[in-house]
Amino acid sequence: MQRIAYPVALSVLAASAASLIGWQVHAEPNSVQFPDLDALVHYTTVRRGNVMEHIMTTPAAMEAVKNSQPIPAGTHFVLVDHRDGELYRYFVMEKGGGFGADYDESRRTGDWQFQWFWPDKSINMDENTARCQSCHSGQQDSDYLYTAYRIPRFDGTPVE
Repeated sequence: MQRIAYPVALSVLAASAASLIGWQVHAEPNSVQFPDLDALVHYTTVRRGNVMEHIMTTPAAMEAVKNSQPIPAGTHFVLVDHRDGELYRYFVMEKGGGFGADYDESRRTGDWQFQWFWPDKSINMDENTARCQSCHSGQQDSDYLYTAYRIPRFDGTPVE
């Protein structure tokens, strides 16, 4: 009896380990391109302990939000993530015509896609982009943005 149980237990353990390895989600190739940061407007800063996030977007997106218009395709929002005063990474949201069709309905956030980048602007493959979609899906009423409400208050100085 013991001889039969041991191989079965090993098989179950191996299958469980394999499913856990397959379950880990990392960044995935998608349509997000790293934007020209010089073309973006730094409209707000969020601070959390040792983390400081500068959030930037296009002038066209700023105007669209201020005028209660849809944010245009081709828009980037970039969160520049600093830790202890040093650049740590970039989080980029890009809206593109038809970008949402790349995902099933449960993961779709309009036509936004998300990507994490290292300071050298290479894709950070250790991040879980599905987590980004999950979190931002709750912001559907603000076109999936957390800080859109700050844009109308922007007067040339980043809103904190």
